[in-house]
Amino acid sequence: MALRNLVNLESVQIDFGKGPVLDDMSLGVLEGQRVGIVGRNGGGKSTLMRVLSGAEPPHKGRRSIAADTRIGWLNQQDDFAPGETARGFIFGDQLEHEWAAVPRYREIVTALLGGIQSAELEKPLAEMSGGQRRRVSLAKHLVSDINLLLLDEPTNHLDVEGVAWLAQHLKQRTDLAVAVITHDRWFLDEISDITWEVVDAEVMEYDGGYSAFVLSKAERMRQASSAESRRNNLLRKELAWLRRGAPARTSKPKFRIDAANELIANEPPPRNETQLLAFANSRLGKSVIDFTDADISVGPEPLITHLNWILGPGDRVAIVGINGSGKSTLMRTIVGELRPTAGSLKIGTTVKLAYLSQHLEELDPTWRLIEAVERIALRVQLGDGRELSAATLCERLGFPAEAQWTPVGDLSGGERRRLQLTRLLMGEPNVLILDEPTNDFDVETLAALEDLLDSFGGTLLVISHDRYFLERVCDRFVGLMGDKQLRDLPRGVDEYLVHRIEELNQVANAPVKTKTISDAAATRNAKKDMNRIDRQLSKLNDAEKRLHEKMALAVDDFELLTELSLKQKELIRDRADLEAQWLEACEIAGE
Repeated sequence: MALRNLVNLESVQIDFGKGPVLDDMSLGVLEGQRVGIVGRNGGGKSTLMRVLSGAEPPHKGRRSIAADTRIGWLNQQDDFAPGETARGFIFGDQLEHEWAAVPRYREIVTALLGGIQSAELEKPLAEMSGGQRRRVSLAKHLVSDINLLLLDEPTNHLDVEGVAWLAQHLKQRTDLAVAVITHDRWFLDEISDITWEVVDAEVMEYDGGYSAFVLSKAERMRQASSAESRRNNLLRKELAWLRRGAPARTSKPKFRIDAANELIANEPPPRNETQLLAFANSRLGKSVIDFTDADISVGPEPLITHLNWILGPGDRVAIVGINGSGKSTLMRTIVGELRPTAGSLKIGTTVKLAYLSQHLEELDPTWRLIEAVERIALRVQLGDGRELSAATLCERLGFPAEAQWTPVGDLSGGERRRLQLTRLLMGEPNVLILDEPTNDFDVETLAALEDLLDSFGGTLLVISHDRYFLERVCDRFVGLMGDKQLRDLPRGVDEYLVHRIEELNQVANAPVKTKTISDAAATRNAKKDMNRIDRQLSKLNDAEKRLHEKMALAVDDFELLTELSLKQKELIRDRADLEAQWLEACEIAGE
C-alpha cells in the first residue's frame, strides 16, 4: 500500500518583504519518513518548519494535512503555565502509576530527566535552565500521541550519550514520521532517509543522511560542470574525510557514488599531519601541558583525582564524559582559572593559550563586528603558510561582508559566540581549548571551521556533544566517566558509550545482588504488590470522584465543605503513599 503524505505543501511562497525566503516550493512528509533539514543560518530552515507545523500560513500556495495527522513541534520557544512542574507539563493529569507503568515512558524520562523518581520531575519549569526546559519539552513530545514530530535543533542540550540515545529511540519509533533541523551531522546520518537542503529560497532533495547528501551534492555539481569555488573546495575536502576518515558512513547511500569517488580520487587527507606536527614543534617545543598526580576540585569533593596526563605539541584531543564529571573544570584548570588542589600542573614556557568557554566575552556593544575582530589583529597566519585578513576570516565563519558592519549589541547569542571564536583565532594561539564550540553553527559554517582547524599548527583540546565534529578534528579521545579518573579511549565515542552502558547495567543490577530471596521470587512478589496497589488506587480514585460530587453540592454549606476538604486531603495523602509503594514495586519487578 502506498504511503500517504501527512503534510503536503504545494507551490508555497513565504516573503517577509525582502525577497522570498521560500519560493514556489512543493514537498511533503510521508508516513514514517525521516527528513533531515540543512542549510545556512537565516536561509529559511526554521521558516520551512513553521509552515509544516501550521504556525506560519503560506503567503502563496497551499498547505494540506491528512485527516488523522497529529503534529508535535519542538521549537525554540518555551510555553508553560506559571508554577507548572516538569511532571505536570509532560503527563498532565495522568496519575503517576499509570504513566510509569508504560516502559517507553519510563525509558524517555530516565534518558532525559534522570528517572521516574528524579527530583527534576518535581521542579517548577520556571526554575529550570533553558537546556533543562528543552529536555522536558522533548520528553513531552516523545510521550505524546502524535504521528509527525518536527524537531528544531533537538541535540543542542544533550551530551554525546543523550544524542546517541535519541537517535536509537527515534529509529525504533516506527509510529513516527520525523523532520529535523540540526547541525549535528552524526545524528543526521543515523536517522535520516532523505535530506532537504534549503538554499536560495528553494529546497533541494537528496536521498540518505548527511554523508549521502555530501556525495550526492558532489555528483550533482560535477554533472552540472559547476565552476570551482571555495564552497566546492570545502565540499571536496568533506568528501575526502568521508572516504578516508569514516568509510563506514558511505556504505548506505541510495545512489551510484562512482562519480563522487572519481571527483576526490587524488584529494589528500584533510590534514597534513607531518607538516602540522613540525610546525607545532617549532612553535611549542617539547613541553606543553603536564599534570602530575593532580587532584582537581570545585568545592570540597574532588572531581578528578591522581591525574597524570601529558599533552604534547600537535596533540588533537577530544574530551567526552557525563555531565558533572569535570570536563569544563579540567579546562578551567589548564587555563589558570582554577588550581589543582593536590599534585602539580606545568604549562610550557612557549604556550600561548586561547580558551573558548561557554560564557560569552563582554564586548562594547557599539563596536562594529569587524572592528571587534581587527582590534585583535588585522591578519592571521595559519599553520600551513596561509594568511587571512580579519574580513576573510569573518566571512569563513559565517559573517558575510554586509554583516561585518553590524553593531555587536545587535548580534544574537549564536553570532556572539562565533565572534568570540573569530577573535580567539585572530590572536594566533598555539594551544586552542574549545568548550562546546559548535553550538548555533550551521552545517556549512561547521565545514569552514573544520577547514580552519585542519590548518591549526598547535595543540587542540575540545569538549563537544557534536560527535561528527569531534571525530573530524581530533585524533585522540579521553573520557571522564564520573569515577574521578581520566581514561584513554582508543576507539573514541563508540568505546565511551560501551563503557557507559556497562556502568549503567552494573548500577541497575547492584540492588538485586543484595537480596536474600531469589530474583524470580522477588519479581513475582513485586508484581503481586503492583496488582494489589492498582486495585487500591482504582478504589481510591472512585472515592475521590464521589467526594468531588459531594463538594459540588455542598458549595453553600461551609461546615460540610470543610469536612469534605479534610477527607480530600486524606485521600490525596493515601494516593501519594500508594503511588510511592507502586513505584518501588515497579523497580523491583524490573518493569
